[in-house]
Amino acid sequence: RSAFALAGAESEYHAAVAGAEAYLASVTGGLEPRAIAAAVNRRYGEDRSFSAPILTMCVLAGLLGDGRRAWRYVQPLPFELAACPHRWLRRLGLPVVSYALPALIAIGLARHHFRPPRNPLSQLLRRMARAKALRKLEEIQPESGGFLEAAPLTGFVAMGLAATGRKAHPVVKKALAFLADSARDDGSWPIDTNLATWVTSLSVNALTSAEFDGDTLQPSLDPAGRAAVRDWLLARQYRDEHPYTQAAPGGWAWTDLSGGVPDADDTAGAMLAIRNLGAIDENAREAAMGGVHWLCGLQNRDGGIPTFCRGWGRLPFDRSSPDLTAHALLAWLRWCGDMPASCRRKVNKAIARAIGYLARAQGPDGEWLALWFGNQHAENNSNPTYGTSRVLAALAEMPADDEKIDEMVRSGAAWLVESQNNDGGWGGEKDTPSTIEETALAVNALAKVMSRQGEDTGTPQEKLAAAIRNGSAWLIEHTERGSRFEPAPIGLYFAELWYFERLYPLIFTVAALGSARAVLAKH
Repeated sequence: RSAFALAGAESEYHAAVAGAEAYLASVTGGLEPRAIAAAVNRRYGEDRSFSAPILTMCVLAGLLGDGRRAWRYVQPLPFELAACPHRWLRRLGLPVVSYALPALIAIGLARHHFRPPRNPLSQLLRRMARAKALRKLEEIQPESGGFLEAAPLTGFVAMGLAATGRKAHPVVKKALAFLADSARDDGSWPIDTNLATWVTSLSVNALTSAEFDGDTLQPSLDPAGRAAVRDWLLARQYRDEHPYTQAAPGGWAWTDLSGGVPDADDTAGAMLAIRNLGAIDENAREAAMGGVHWLCGLQNRDGGIPTFCRGWGRLPFDRSSPDLTAHALLAWLRWCGDMPASCRRKVNKAIARAIGYLARAQGPDGEWLALWFGNQHAENNSNPTYGTSRVLAALAEMPADDEKIDEMVRSGAAWLVESQNNDGGWGGEKDTPSTIEETALAVNALAKVMSRQGEDTGTPQEKLAAAIRNGSAWLIEHTERGSRFEPAPIGLYFAELWYFERLYPLIFTVAALGSARAVLAKH
């Protein structure tokens, strides 16, 4: 609604504007500024990473009134804290998540510009901090101009600074260039511009996760192809401290573009891919050990693994997550044999703490929730199918003689089997529409569980096998025998923005059918 107002296109697109207003009125209780602001703040709770920028855009569009009074609906952001040393930030209780520091600065400056605090001392302190906060913004802006290579975050920064008369500021110029370059031909912007490292790792791990025939891999992953992919992944590892998050060397981001930030999921995925590509030389071993230590350094006090930064923890996207923890656990397990004894002891402690976290994070019915993935048809937009599948796939590689782990696997597998839809597929939870992605993840996880547990399982072998067969049949039918892969929006980006990735259904199906074929042939 704000975009139509800012573009001066309300009369030209009257029907669209009327539809947007009708929807807003239905979910906010009215179009009064107080109702809109209250609804946006309720949506995001304590996390102001997106509520403050959204309301700033509403103010700039004139939807919340005129002048200084309208800015009262935008909660102030303490941009002056960006001038503090980075190691202090996690202890300061920022109202935004760790990756939203650029928005904290830009939107905080805009709010201060139009509605400064009444306290003279606060005004003075903030005026003194402005120049340093802007320098910080310049320092952490990547070469591409796109903060996290993300159009929303980059757009918020440009909007906040431009609103205060800083249209010619270097940060704004680079941000606008990024936004212009990343616009699609149809006039839209994607949520994310590039997941190259992430989908490369997932693809390798899918192709090598099951007992494929030699001919199956030959076209794309012959020795030369494997070496090329391995070298590409090794070159994506961060070898220096990251200027944005101050992350230590050793991690991987989701993208090969300059706006990437090392994170737990992509680091674990790259480590697994390098292991699965084989022919481990000294370079590969050194890179993997860097990743091992990086993940150990990220582990939170509760034993879980967060996304970007250790110890922030107060807001949802900075907390430990079961699916991230499981991915790190799997990476540690796969590289244990290559570790020196001293490192192995350290990692074994990390594994034990991770298992403890996963035991505490398991739901009452055996499920686990994911962090960066959701389902629009499930309760609270969660995706226990994704979370449970990822955790089970990792726990299935643990020795089958630990009673606590065995019970976690049994109850998780039972939840997954009971959540299968009558059509043979899976959605985000039981009785939600089946998708290729979620069905494939569930089939793959159950095949791993069946392979691990053999005859000693809480779920009868025939029941597990039936679930795997029915899920595989659903995949074969709904991909038109492997020739059509319709993606579903299961990606849950920052602040509940949904996205799909075209390669997810293809990658997950390859992994699922390979694992299913291997385990059903044995049983």
